[in-house]
Amino acid sequence: MKAYFGLKNPPVKIAKIAIGDGSITSGQVFELLPALTVIQTYPQLIGYDQEVFKYFEDQAKLCHYDVHLTYPQNGKIPPVPLVLPSERYVPWLLKKSITRMGLKAELAKRHALQKRKISRREQERSRAAWKRDFLSERQKGVIDPWVYDVTDATNPQINQDASVFLNHPRTRDALHAPKSKQWDQGFDYVFGNPDGNNVDPSTEPMNFFDEFATNASAHGVGVVLYSGNKDALIAHRSTEIAIQNTTFGGIQGFTVKPSTPWYDDKHQMAGIIRQERNWTYVLFKDAGHLVPSDRPDQAFTFLREFVLGKNLTGSVIKAPSGQVMVVGGTDATLAQDVLPGGDEIYYGPGAKVSTYVFPVATRAAWKSFIQTETASPSPTPA
Repeated sequence: MKAYFGLKNPPVKIAKIAIGDGSITSGQVFELLPALTVIQTYPQLIGYDQEVFKYFEDQAKLCHYDVHLTYPQNGKIPPVPLVLPSERYVPWLLKKSITRMGLKAELAKRHALQKRKISRREQERSRAAWKRDFLSERQKGVIDPWVYDVTDATNPQINQDASVFLNHPRTRDALHAPKSKQWDQGFDYVFGNPDGNNVDPSTEPMNFFDEFATNASAHGVGVVLYSGNKDALIAHRSTEIAIQNTTFGGIQGFTVKPSTPWYDDKHQMAGIIRQERNWTYVLFKDAGHLVPSDRPDQAFTFLREFVLGKNLTGSVIKAPSGQVMVVGGTDATLAQDVLPGGDEIYYGPGAKVSTYVFPVATRAAWKSFIQTETASPSPTPA
């Protein structure tokens, strides 16, 4: 795009740029900082435990991950440091003497035990013992090296390798792809090997997004950023931080928190959208890192309406009366940091065979708790 912006008479006219689940920010911002929003999206990860959530809140503050977004953003968001664990001793892990392979065996054993009928009293006793170890057997004010990954609990996981389809002769013919090479899921950094590890040495795009936004505005190029609410690899929180830290159309970030619903062709709510000053942000409901794979119908609607088309849903416009309004309106219940995921947990060997949902009372107690714990002011009408 830098080369394109530098051309006096470009051979083509670029109307929009669309980036999905983009690693625009630093690694700690798109992978580590969103831990709390991932847990809020799927509180099943911590068993809807309020004490454990507060523990993670403390960890987020210690790591400087408690970034506060305002609409419009009040000043530049400072760089988020990478805070490494200050305590390498992990009592629970070392006490169990679990190696990498041993950990897999341990998880497999626990999965098998789930099939057995365990008394409610025993379940509560085991859960209390785990939480006791997790919360109490470490010093106050230390950074813990714990990582969570949001996936279905299928074991092994469902195969999502598309190479079988892509390498099929009919697919190759349709795409006019060469038959002398095989499709692969990824490839190394192609511009040399500067560090010996085939890693791109470039700075994160966030560092030059203001310049990019200025050029895009000057050339009339729209910018579309989209994420899935279930994506824990490059979580939507990082995309929202990137937007609020970028100046486009003379204003830093969006002026109102995204809270307008958008709908698919079946008139089902598909997510949240916001459009201002030629920038668009779309959050997909019930989609992970691979949006078209998880929500193909909704992805098609999005492509047709908001990338190729000019659908104004979520846009700020001025009515003939002079009143500023948002097309499609705003919904205060959607003006939150997360779009909650489903209640289900799926189990099975390579397929979703069974489903578990926590008791209604447990989920209701969590909902009441999280509303109070994360309460923020309602969005200001545009």
